[in-house]
Amino acid sequence: MKEIKSSNHPINRHKWSLPQEIADKVASFAGSWEFITLLVLFILAWTSLNIYEIIEGFDPYPFIFLNLVLAVITCILTPVILMSQNRASQRDRIRAEYDYELNKKSEKEIQEIKKQLDKIERKLR
Repeated sequence: MKEIKSSNHPINRHKWSLPQEIADKVASFAGSWEFITLLVLFILAWTSLNIYEIIEGFDPYPFIFLNLVLAVITCILTPVILMSQNRASQRDRIRAEYDYELNKKSEKEIQEIKKQLDKIERKLR
């Protein structure tokens, strides 16, 4: 979705806390192909090091320590992504409220223009 650049828009005036901004950045990285690629490479490297005992097989098959590491990553990323989604919902709500107010104002202006055009039309007859 395209970001709104207007400085008057309430989204641009709203200040998020540092942890909220960090959560958004982490969630955007965790939802990227770069993260998926790095995670797959990490898992392949981990299993390769252990299968071929390059570093004395520090986590032998069935890779229990790897499972723990992946579980910790999941436990950390899940609430961070949920926080980011909550903020996205808040931004959407703020945008919707702003758009509603803008539409109401536009409708009033259109009604005023219509009244003026009706007056001009009556005078021309």
